[in-house]
Amino acid sequence: MNLPREFHTNRLLLRRWRPEDREPFAALNADPRVVEFLPGPLTRQESDERAARIEAHFAEHGFGVWAVEVPGVVSFAGFVGLSIPRFQAHFTPCVEIGWRLAAEHWGRGYATEGAKAALAFGYDHLNLDEIVSFTVPDNVRSRRVMEKIGMTHDPAGDFDHPVLPEGHRLRRHILYRIRRPAGP
Repeated sequence: MNLPREFHTNRLLLRRWRPEDREPFAALNADPRVVEFLPGPLTRQESDERAARIEAHFAEHGFGVWAVEVPGVVSFAGFVGLSIPRFQAHFTPCVEIGWRLAAEHWGRGYATEGAKAALAFGYDHLNLDEIVSFTVPDNVRSRRVMEKIGMTHDPAGDFDHPVLPEGHRLRRHILYRIRRPAGP
């Protein structure tokens, strides 16, 4: 499958990662505001390992979470894209849409714009019928993006995240879904 390595939206360039993205990615992953609804901040080594897994996902599947560049503004604002979760749950295997942006780029619609492009990529290039997303119930910002891109909360699909221990404050997750739009 010959998939594009990068593509543009109105304001963004979604592209494969570069070595110079690792430093701002590490800063993003160390920011308590960004990781509020994740298990915790990452060290530089942990962040670099995460970046290596992102590249490995691209190598294995031909797609992944793209680096978000805002031309003329910032060369790396975070990521948005599609991935295959590494854990097992009642809704896996699946393809998940996700995003993580540096806090200084929140509130500008970049996550929504990039996510809409990622959905289109999933339908047009990967021929997906359904894409999911999930987060903790209190993550209102991500839930708002999910709803803006047309995803619907599936209360019957809510789950306890299997990689988090029993009793962890972030264990409960809510599941959102979106189906491929009906063709003409």
